[in-house]
Amino acid sequence: MLNSVDLSKTITKAEYEKQLPILQNKLLKWQRKAYQKGRPIIITYEGWDAAGKGGNIKRLTAKLDPRIFRVIPIAKPSKEEFAHHYLWRFWKKIPKKGQIAIFDRTWYGRVLVERVEGFASEKEWKQAFQEINEFERQLTDFGTIVVKFWIHISKEEQLQRFEERQANKYKVWKITDEDWRNREKWDAYTVALNEIFQKTSTPNAPWTIIEGNSKYYARLKAIKTVTKAIKEALRS
Repeated sequence: MLNSVDLSKTITKAEYEKQLPILQNKLLKWQRKAYQKGRPIIITYEGWDAAGKGGNIKRLTAKLDPRIFRVIPIAKPSKEEFAHHYLWRFWKKIPKKGQIAIFDRTWYGRVLVERVEGFASEKEWKQAFQEINEFERQLTDFGTIVVKFWIHISKEEQLQRFEERQANKYKVWKITDEDWRNREKWDAYTVALNEIFQKTSTPNAPWTIIEGNSKYYARLKAIKTVTKAIKEALRS
């Protein structure tokens, strides 16, 4: 599936700067409508290292009402979280009616990082597909609007961004030895990702793959996708 993604999609800086504020204002309008209707929204971000998740989230939220959303970065589970079922720490962060939760990394770590790195047994990550689908079904049955993003870039683009980070003293902190190790397992991650999309892209919580070689294009597509999802959910 990922091999068929057209990463040549792009947009000029001038067109991006023209469209961005317009699309941000539209999203704000639909954020307010969702709040008035009491519809919770979950937006999840996954993607390759250096795919631009942080910058994408920054543009997505730039004009939103800050009282109504929060960004939740997900890192290695704490000792307390590790002592519970892996979904426990996410249940605690589910938004209430009218609120938006934006997850920077998600429960899909169970069937991606934990699978590839061997932190979960084969039995655990295989049964996680059904657990995740049931988890998301419970959310959408409650009325939650779920939008799931994978920001996809080419291996060559990732290398270029890694090298740019290392050469920039203000961004060098963003690149770690772990990033380079993960890059060596690109093919294993691709196999896991294709299975994730096949087994967890459901009618109630579909995946959207964002062509991310062009950060401008990726940012606009994300905003458009969230706006469309809210609009369709409120009109159904």
